[in-house]
Amino acid sequence: MEILVCVKKVPDTADAEVILRPDGKGIKEDDLAFGINEWDNYAVEEAIRIKEAHGGRVTVVTIGVSDSEDVLRRCLAMGADDAIMIDGGPFAGSDPYGIARGLRGIAAARAYDLVLAGAQAGDDGFGMVGPVLAGYLGWSHATLVTSVSVEDGKVAVTRELEGGLEERLRLALPAVLTVQTGINEPRYVSIMGIRKVRSKEIPVLDLAKVGLAAGSVGENANVLRRIALSVPPAGKEAEMIKGTPAEIARKILDIVRERGGVG
Repeated sequence: MEILVCVKKVPDTADAEVILRPDGKGIKEDDLAFGINEWDNYAVEEAIRIKEAHGGRVTVVTIGVSDSEDVLRRCLAMGADDAIMIDGGPFAGSDPYGIARGLRGIAAARAYDLVLAGAQAGDDGFGMVGPVLAGYLGWSHATLVTSVSVEDGKVAVTRELEGGLEERLRLALPAVLTVQTGINEPRYVSIMGIRKVRSKEIPVLDLAKVGLAAGSVGENANVLRRIALSVPPAGKEAEMIKGTPAEIARKILDIVRERGGVG
């Protein structure tokens, strides 16, 4: 099978203080660590497992600048066969429609059987690129996929629904799937593994190479426009409890009792 996996380099904000930019439309990223989007990591692992079971090749693609190359090389070290970078300069500020237009140029240029992507990105969180890409390509698609199996030229998937429900689908190929975390256990990538793929060529494609004209992507071409970001206000019920561990535990117990939590 020919599989394309869409990946993205995102900032790690899990243990960092998030500070808004002065314009209120983004966050300051200068002091943040960056890495592969968590959902995309699972998508790469799933693609490699499908290749190992059924043969074929796995290609990873990203829209980014030079520092996004380390994410692609990480994917190569995991077991992907090829990597492609689309020059992200013209895509600066693009909404999910613009990103999907860029990826369409890669997906349509080669006879891929399957395109995988993360269910969402850890920075923007739109969860739209995969479905929009499927719409541009005219392919079947499924989102929030938690299991994948290839059966008789089709792909059977389980996808997550609200309320703990799951849905089982069988899709004709080619198809686009967005992968949920927990679908697998991504393999460990060693420094030695990354060194082994250091010399592998990664082509960088400009807009023309993906079938787009200048001005067709970027902030001015957006369908969705970000007005502002804001930090949620602190809850009015928040109460900071101080003291020794024993004193804190006693105060918490008293609060729970006052509110009818225990007898």
